[in-house]
Amino acid sequence: MKITFKDIKNNEAIATYIRKADESLIAMGYTEHSFAHVGKVAHDARWILETMGYSDREAELAQIAGYLHDIGNVVNRIDHAQSGAVMAFRILDKMGADAEDIATIVTAIGNHDEKTAFPVNPIAAALILADKCDVRDTRVRNTDHITFDIHDRVNYSVKQSKLLINVEKKEIELRLRIDTSICAVMDYFEIFLNRMILCKKAAEKLELKFILRINGQKLM
Repeated sequence: MKITFKDIKNNEAIATYIRKADESLIAMGYTEHSFAHVGKVAHDARWILETMGYSDREAELAQIAGYLHDIGNVVNRIDHAQSGAVMAFRILDKMGADAEDIATIVTAIGNHDEKTAFPVNPIAAALILADKCDVRDTRVRNTDHITFDIHDRVNYSVKQSKLLINVEKKEIELRLRIDTSICAVMDYFEIFLNRMILCKKAAEKLELKFILRINGQKLM
């Protein structure tokens, strides 16, 4: 059975896991990982593969993986990629999804977190890029600026974020506008260096060059 993104988005159990996972992250002081984040990641993962000429089905599998990628946080933040992959396997199997599709989605989810990630296939690569490039001030939920940690400050400083693809030049660019009164450009680069290196590897899997540009300055 070919599971569609609509099937996933309309599944009440999945919505519950996303909501409850984000509640745990709220308690721990993390940035937003709820429907706004997973919705954007799902959209961007699909867009990346569509733009690069992959099939509609591959693009939809990336979209599904993007929507499900953070459900493992309902178990624990640590190793949430692996626990999320196992959860996704059970959900998709119960829904009657094809084994081939399940394997592809589960592989992408299990390889998206920077501590253990690797762009093993195009779907995983698109998920990594979509997830790690979702940096914006609206993800910060701490309203007390005095108690901001470095991750709050870096995210809150990002006032504009765009992910662009130049098919002819074979480039994918994360273009950010940062309020440097909140966070220095180099602070962003330092904090998210591992994520940006992972994005570089993911882009290479799609035969693209990853570019990071902040306030007009090319850093990668």
